[in-house]
Amino acid sequence: MPHQSDKSANALWHRATVTRQRREQKNAHKSIVLWFTGLSGSGKSTLAHAVEEQLHQIGLNTLVLDGDNVRHGLCSDLGFSDTDRKENIRRIGETTKLLLEAGVITLTAFISPFKAERATARSLMLDGDFIEIHCFCPLTVCEQRDVKGLYKKARLGEIQDFTGISSPYEEPENPDLKIDTHRLTLEESVQQVISLLRDRNILSALE
Repeated sequence: MPHQSDKSANALWHRATVTRQRREQKNAHKSIVLWFTGLSGSGKSTLAHAVEEQLHQIGLNTLVLDGDNVRHGLCSDLGFSDTDRKENIRRIGETTKLLLEAGVITLTAFISPFKAERATARSLMLDGDFIEIHCFCPLTVCEQRDVKGLYKKARLGEIQDFTGISSPYEEPENPDLKIDTHRLTLEESVQQVISLLRDRNILSALE
């Protein structure tokens, strides 16, 4: 049974008859969470969407949770303080857990800068259900890209609590996969993720 806080102590967990296993059987593939983490500009969203496109083309049920998009809805009430960043990742962790039970392959693209919060998200799921993918790109390269112009604003002091500049990014020590996005092409990066999914037997049912 999931953890209950004092506020939800009177809410009882209802066990459904349609289980994750039955949904996976219907889908003909396993569900999994692919958690892409990295600095702004490291290519997380681009890679997550490219992987989703390839998975969708072979008939898998997928959904990308993108950091910017989620902040327009589910997390629109949050800022970028350490406290709000932690709450942002807590909500995403719980959302991905629900999608995992729904039989969906969920790809998340969030900076998720703190090790503790990423570990908490992983702890919500069974061993093997959470694949942490570190999109590694040096800060200098991310700044050179500066696709959204955010690093420039952060350097000018126009943006506070910006990861890599005025707020820390804690790199994963033992990610399931580390992709040097500044060295590899997008196609090469996608193939690294696909190869990992084959190794984990996520794709075997359809190939």
